[in-house]
Amino acid sequence: MMNSKVVLFGANGKIGQLIMKEALDRGYEVTAVVRDRTLLTELYENLHVVEGNVMDCDDVTAICEGHQAVISAFGPVHGEEEGLVKVAHSLVEGVRRSGVSRLLVVGEAGSLKVASGIQWMNTEEYPLESKPLAIAHEQAYEIYSNSDVDWTYCSPPAHITYGRRVGQFRIGMDMLILDEGDRSSISAEDYAVALIDELEDPYFVRARFTVAY
Repeated sequence: MMNSKVVLFGANGKIGQLIMKEALDRGYEVTAVVRDRTLLTELYENLHVVEGNVMDCDDVTAICEGHQAVISAFGPVHGEEEGLVKVAHSLVEGVRRSGVSRLLVVGEAGSLKVASGIQWMNTEEYPLESKPLAIAHEQAYEIYSNSDVDWTYCSPPAHITYGRRVGQFRIGMDMLILDEGDRSSISAEDYAVALIDELEDPYFVRARFTVAY
């Protein structure tokens, strides 16, 4: 899918910016969708910044037409986690209407399972303040799972750091990945690598995957 046109929602978030840079560095033409274009000042030859509302299905449809893939790095503000569900409905319908062949979604780790077989968000180790976000992400995941678009949902590990890109990590599906010290982490830079790798070489179509060191 090299040199393809990709729409990126949530482009001015921390992870969204790194996904945008990774895609641009690999030669993709990126349409970055933001609520306020003055907040995204990066200049790249293959970057087009447009204003749009990911919760508005008509906006999603109009922006996505003519592209080969859509990436959502949307993240709700604290207290408005239910927006994830609205976004999922809007993206599924907008992508379907626009005829785009691929939808990739930045997910959350809470719904991944641990060794006991239960979801991480239902363990004592999961941060209580993050539970509403995890529940909303799980509800959004169900919407993608039941849709008729070619979706891919990428759950990060328990912890995301910033600042290094090594390009090496492990890949799983529904289980939280732990290292030898029982840590579950990856850098946001390498998470972006994993997502664009999946865009270039689709393996988890209509499936969820996760990555960690």
